[in-house]
Amino acid sequence: MSLALRLALRDLRGGLTGLRLLAICLFLGVAALAGVGSLSSAIVAGLNERGQAILGGDVQVSMSQRDASAEELAVFRAAGRVSHVTRMRAMASRLDGNETILVELKGVDQAYPLYGNLRLEPGALASRPSANQVAIGPELADRLAVRIGDDIRIGAATLRIIGFIAEEPDRVGQGFALGSTALVDRTGLAATGLVQPGSLYTSAYRLRLPAGTAPDAVTERFKTRFKDAGFQVQDRSDGAPGTRRFIERLGQFLTLVGLAALVIAGIGVGNGVTSYLDSKSGTIATLKLLGATSRTIFTSYLLQILIVASGALAAGLVAGAVIPSAVTWIAGAALPVPPRLALYPTPLLVSFCYGLLIAFVFAILPLARARAVPAGSLFRGSLESLPRPSWQWIALASLAAAAIAALAVTTSRDPGFAAIFIAAALGLLLLLSMIGWLIRAGAARLPRPASPLLRLALANLHRPGAQTGRLVVALGLGLTLFTTLAVIETNLSGQIRTTVPDRAPSFFMLDIPVAEVPRFRELARRSAPAGELVTIPALRGTVVAVGDRRVSEMRELPEGAWFLRGDRGLTYARDLPEGSRIVAGHWWAPDYRGPPLVSLDAEAARAVGLGVGDRMTISILGREIEARIGSLREIDWDTLGFNFIIVFAPGTLEQSPHSFTATISMPQDQERVFARTISKAFPSVSMIRVKEVVETVAGMFEQLSVAVRSAASVAILAGIAVLIGALAASRRARIYDSVILKLLGATRARILAAQALEFGALALILATVAFLLGAASGWYVVVEVLELEWAPDWGVVLAVLVSGAIVTLLLGLLGSLSALSARPAQALRNL
Repeated sequence: MSLALRLALRDLRGGLTGLRLLAICLFLGVAALAGVGSLSSAIVAGLNERGQAILGGDVQVSMSQRDASAEELAVFRAAGRVSHVTRMRAMASRLDGNETILVELKGVDQAYPLYGNLRLEPGALASRPSANQVAIGPELADRLAVRIGDDIRIGAATLRIIGFIAEEPDRVGQGFALGSTALVDRTGLAATGLVQPGSLYTSAYRLRLPAGTAPDAVTERFKTRFKDAGFQVQDRSDGAPGTRRFIERLGQFLTLVGLAALVIAGIGVGNGVTSYLDSKSGTIATLKLLGATSRTIFTSYLLQILIVASGALAAGLVAGAVIPSAVTWIAGAALPVPPRLALYPTPLLVSFCYGLLIAFVFAILPLARARAVPAGSLFRGSLESLPRPSWQWIALASLAAAAIAALAVTTSRDPGFAAIFIAAALGLLLLLSMIGWLIRAGAARLPRPASPLLRLALANLHRPGAQTGRLVVALGLGLTLFTTLAVIETNLSGQIRTTVPDRAPSFFMLDIPVAEVPRFRELARRSAPAGELVTIPALRGTVVAVGDRRVSEMRELPEGAWFLRGDRGLTYARDLPEGSRIVAGHWWAPDYRGPPLVSLDAEAARAVGLGVGDRMTISILGREIEARIGSLREIDWDTLGFNFIIVFAPGTLEQSPHSFTATISMPQDQERVFARTISKAFPSVSMIRVKEVVETVAGMFEQLSVAVRSAASVAILAGIAVLIGALAASRRARIYDSVILKLLGATRARILAAQALEFGALALILATVAFLLGAASGWYVVVEVLELEWAPDWGVVLAVLVSGAIVTLLLGLLGSLSALSARPAQALRNL
């Protein structure tokens, strides 16, 4: 080992020219993995650190369409200091009625906020609203064209703007919001007249516990005491569960994309090591003539690779650790919470293990071949082919590859998804390897063209030392990944920007009083004669039991049982809703008046193992209703109407306090008049303009796309590095070919033209393969997983492919210039 180490260090004194590609590829892959893991950990840590402010307290109890009873409130107050917050959607308008905007109306008491700070922008008339005052978001002021001191109307109240909200500590914990916040106190909320029996609102009671009190103990006590109350209890450790789940799942997906990029980089590692060891074949033969054993040579070059790889891994880890700070500086406003900037050892350690294993997998086989370089090759020339590695070395590389797959699965939050991803990536690698072999074999068997240029270009695809197989695998994998993402992204963008607006109604309307439904229908028909109006009763309820299992007693919800989390929209109906199809059981008679019956979404039923005849219990306004499942439905969510996973039969909910919702479709030129008319006549009705929802969702999707494209770009960079490495690995053979051709009278232009044909053909093949594989995998995700229509933007997809093909061609030609400039006499002496 001492001798091998001395040889390794002396060899490295000559510089890292041969191992530069190894360092670049490992740096790219490890930096991507470490960066994604560190950023995800930093955001989750930010959520944990600000858990109290995000949630609004140490513990929060939330309920729909009601306030806490006197008994419940007494228990809350006995546990700690209580703040009551009411949230609902409402319409805010200027007094002249010319502009009406959907807002998130938030009524707070004097104890709000228990944690964090409510801060208004400089120039505010007061520090917080009171009586008939309101603080609004600056974006709402811009849209209504109002200033501090102006009056706006919300519901039945006229409220004076005292300032613009600069900091709302619990904003992230509220989840997805369609409108800007309008903050009032309890008096202002009562003045609006919007909180009525049947109105869709949420009451949240936040508790600030005495020092030393464990929030989880209070949470469990509340859940046990009020297990039948139908409200949701959470503590500060999970202040924004939706945001946390989104960040963790996005981080997992990007980690797997980064792992795919690292695999591509691993091929570059193999090319770099092969090229480096090829350049050292004379040195290896000389060492063997001087008595060095194959083991000493193997150990020496393994140490060299480990030294360079360690430096590249360390640089990649440093870059990954810095990425959260860079992202915060560049795009901090787009993040859900400010990340907690710190050093996170776990993602760095995992990324280091990935990098080390990848380097070992792709370097071990070239090293095994290098140790077999015979001493006689010093006299026979360096183009002599070496034997393939023995099965022991192949088994060792396979074992390291299995360790990579095991690491990906065991460190994932969803091992099943990670296993499927790894299996798909392995299958894609095998498929691309087979395609690369077929290209070489096909090129060798094609008839020899009459044109010398075409004959030479074809021969370059299958000649000894050709890197065709590796190029197809590496660049094909990178381009396929990018093409798949382009297909998925353009499909989603198309659904959001074109298909959704085409199918969706013009407005969704909420909180229509039951007694006012006939008048609402009549006014809607008069103000939008060409409109298509649909009205549906709506309530909120919580599923508290499925069969004999209480939801509160489930340690973990079944996969896909999202409807058991929190409260859900409910309705009742005489007839089968449009867009639904019965797949099991039967729909009830229009005049049904028997025991409670429900129709359940078939997919939701499968998630919890329910069928026709089973029972489920739903809490509505604190009252539990046990109902039997009469039918299962398949819901066509593409109708974009009001689709409820739980529909009650007539005779159960009609007497419960509730309201109606409505959708209406109309020509765009009638929307403004309709909105103004309905807002004046029904100030309690919230109107959601579909166009605004589409813009909000499109903005969120664009941010997500940037993150995905950034991670996928590493795969393309790794593919480019692999191309450079493949050129380097075949450099000696290309110099030899160029010198022989020059001696036979070929000009540089003709040699370059032949190589342009070679790389052009390869680029065309790679683009075709990537297009077919990317389109197929994209179709599967869009149609089978996301269940959306197949409508990709082929212009964008083809632009990605053409760009990849052009880059492949240009880099191939640039890499060939050094071979063209070689002088025949000097090259022949070196060869």
